[in-house]
Amino acid sequence: MRAFSAVLFTCAVLLPLTAQDVKPKDVRDAAKSGASSIPTLQGFLKNQPPEVRAEAVKQLTEVGTAASLDPLILATQDADPQIQILATDGLVNFYSPGYVKTGLAGSIRKVGTSIKGKFTDTNDLVIDAYVTVRADVIDAIAKLIKDGVSAEVRANAAHAAGILRGKAAVPQLIDAVHTKDTDVIYEALVALQKIRDESAGPAIQFRLRDLDQKVQIAAIQTTGVLLNKAAVPDLIDVLNRAKSMTVKREALSAIAMLPEPSSRHRYETNLHDKDDRMRAAAAEGFARLKDPADLPMIEKAWQEETKTAPRLSLAFAQVMLGKTEISEFSPLQFLINNLNSATYNGVAYPFLVELARDAAVRQALYGPMASGTKDERIYLARVLARSGDSGSVAPLDKLSKDPDPAVAQEGLKALRTLQSRL
Repeated sequence: MRAFSAVLFTCAVLLPLTAQDVKPKDVRDAAKSGASSIPTLQGFLKNQPPEVRAEAVKQLTEVGTAASLDPLILATQDADPQIQILATDGLVNFYSPGYVKTGLAGSIRKVGTSIKGKFTDTNDLVIDAYVTVRADVIDAIAKLIKDGVSAEVRANAAHAAGILRGKAAVPQLIDAVHTKDTDVIYEALVALQKIRDESAGPAIQFRLRDLDQKVQIAAIQTTGVLLNKAAVPDLIDVLNRAKSMTVKREALSAIAMLPEPSSRHRYETNLHDKDDRMRAAAAEGFARLKDPADLPMIEKAWQEETKTAPRLSLAFAQVMLGKTEISEFSPLQFLINNLNSATYNGVAYPFLVELARDAAVRQALYGPMASGTKDERIYLARVLARSGDSGSVAPLDKLSKDPDPAVAQEGLKALRTLQSRL
């Protein structure tokens, strides 16, 4: 009898925990062995309560090795919306470490309760261009954009596709733009901006007149980024009809990104508008028309302008129209100076990216990148990562050895990004 009892005790110890027996703490304990725990953690993704499956996803994300990707992809197929969100953010976190703390998953405190997090307008995160994302990761996220079990899941998946530059998800993002949920539409539009597949431009054009201003503005911005010139008549109509000054500004800014000689009179009308942003957009329009005859008019406007934002746009226009020299008070130096401004570096930087596509501007930037302030060296490295050519390799390689570790790191990242597209 004692022997029989001993056998029963031994079997009870050796048998795996049942679904009812497993607790989230057991999952956390299992994960303490690191990467070797991945098969065990994957086993917790099936036939377990939602809180256990959710904890398994969290721990797989925490382990963070490439071996975690397959079980995280599996978790995207879970029937629970919050687990789908956790799995999506876990996949993004592998390519953008730390994301899980700030993404939608970071707001999930307890499975089964409402999601407290909200999508914000701060939506500029994107992985470096040299980072290659596994095709099956994008495929899993694309399926969630289409078939996620809730609108929050679908919007979060669209958000993820943008961060990961998931070009293969463009068809699903276009479909998402045609849905009815505002968050899904908005996140899909922003993702298309980040992916920059210009073929998507015509498919989102109908949203330019959306009744939701947030969606309408995102559609206007996306149309400009995707260089959809066919949308210029619609943008002009939006500009003429809009009652919101914000919408008018965005419409003129998008028109300015799509240079057409027929838009000249609109730029002339708005170059002296009382609104700063309208003046800035008009200057950007003249810049992209690239007519040297406009330079005296732009120089005069620059001398008269007192506000920084339109002055940046007028500086951009002057450089675009041929003033590529660097001197103490030159337009190009003004743009570089504003890389040091927390308020305006986000304006100066994209202007310099666009300008640096010209060889004369690139050549002019090598000096400031070597001898400028810390912020100037960092931002100019990013500029050349996106717009440099083979002649930019040596200056970036030198910057990657900068005595300042932050500058050196940025130089190395820029070099890797540049080499990935050469």
